[in-house]
Amino acid sequence: MFKPVDKSAQRAKRHRRMRFAIKGTPERPRLNVFRSNKQIYAQIIDDVSGITLAQANSREIEGINGSNIEGAKKVGELVAKRAIEKNVKLVVFDRGGYLYHGRVKALADAAREAGLEF
Repeated sequence: MFKPVDKSAQRAKRHRRMRFAIKGTPERPRLNVFRSNKQIYAQIIDDVSGITLAQANSREIEGINGSNIEGAKKVGELVAKRAIEKNVKLVVFDRGGYLYHGRVKALADAAREAGLEF
């Protein structure tokens, strides 16, 4: 009768649906976000060649908590800094099936402020 809601399956379904429209190219790679309960991760990926150009996560930054907005801002700044070092300024934002809200939005805004354009 009643089917229990599997949030991770719903997110994966949304992400698959979004990925038909979002493709990372060498000129405009994809900024992918993954959010767990404790950490947040960001990668800049060229889907044509299958290469990760830059990455950052909350585990590698000392003294921050990846489960809050301040931690997400630091990760956004760090991934933008690493991308700009590799001459990547234009990206396509892939929110990974998550709502554009909270930590995902904070990471995106921080990456924009640090110099990425999307």
